[in-house]
Amino acid sequence: MATAVDKTQITPRRLERSEFHALMGIQVLGTGSAAPEEIVRNEDLSALGYDADWIIQRTGIHERRRAPVGMATSDLALAAAQQCLEQAKVEASDVDLIVIATMTPDTRMPSTACHLQRKLGATAASVDVNAACAGFMYGLTTAAQFVKTGSSKCALVVGADIMSQTVNPADKKTYPLFGDGAGAVLLGPGQKEQGLVSYTLGSDGKRADLLCIPAGGTREPITAKGLIDNRHFIQMDGRPVFKWAVRLVADSIRSALAHAKLSVDDLDRVVLHQANIRIIEAIANDLNIDRDKMVINLTRYGNTSAASIPLALDESIREDRIHSGDLVLMSGFGAGLTWGTALLRW
Repeated sequence: MATAVDKTQITPRRLERSEFHALMGIQVLGTGSAAPEEIVRNEDLSALGYDADWIIQRTGIHERRRAPVGMATSDLALAAAQQCLEQAKVEASDVDLIVIATMTPDTRMPSTACHLQRKLGATAASVDVNAACAGFMYGLTTAAQFVKTGSSKCALVVGADIMSQTVNPADKKTYPLFGDGAGAVLLGPGQKEQGLVSYTLGSDGKRADLLCIPAGGTREPITAKGLIDNRHFIQMDGRPVFKWAVRLVADSIRSALAHAKLSVDDLDRVVLHQANIRIIEAIANDLNIDRDKMVINLTRYGNTSAASIPLALDESIREDRIHSGDLVLMSGFGAGLTWGTALLRW
């Protein structure tokens, strides 16, 4: 575990212009998403002592999806991937790279991406990335590099998490926040005006203890005592994470727009990580973002970690809210602390 830091010092470092890059000539060929059938409403949590109105006021979440016993992350990833390939009219045999962003893998080894590859019947190189709620942004930019260099012609990027297995029902600060889901995008070569107009990735490991799962790794293997002490569940210090996320994301968006010589008015769709409605609203107020351009689906899904951005992208596509040539802003942020912000020309 990282050395403890002064949690009152949550001001994000200033992002330098050199931290922003462009990666053009890449396009999204298709999108897909999946969520378990079971819906857990706030009212359903009353038996655990939760107040439905309190959850809505503090988070904006009304309900979330919960995976049944026996469902693995790769199962959700498969459903999203198949939907994505169907939309793109691409066969699994044509996929030459699979990147899965997840913090809830099927197994410690092999990777969840390898499980997905087997289930899809693909022969692609396959790898997991773990940047928690910023994972999809890391996976997207990683796959985009492969496409840009010509190493991949058809790269499948999936964000998938079964967060219901990571939260303690007795922890009222975290249990209502999270849900299960998956989202996928397929990347391929595009026109010179398509792609990542401006993007950045970053991390601040000094604040790792603000949002973590202490047990389960080599630092602290799971033991009987650790299970009793709930060390295998998420632990979060919400207040400093909230303040950090609002300032960091707003700053990264400003800087990304400045790097691309664009303004907030140029944005056609805004897809922020669906963590908490108050975080999203604070960022929107700070930057004066038109609410009609923003995707808000955490009311129905909660925080699905790496799945939240691609799930929201797919919903926007199916609602005909994103079109060729549109400028789409995406920003993910979470444990690490990690973040990723990008302007994508569709």
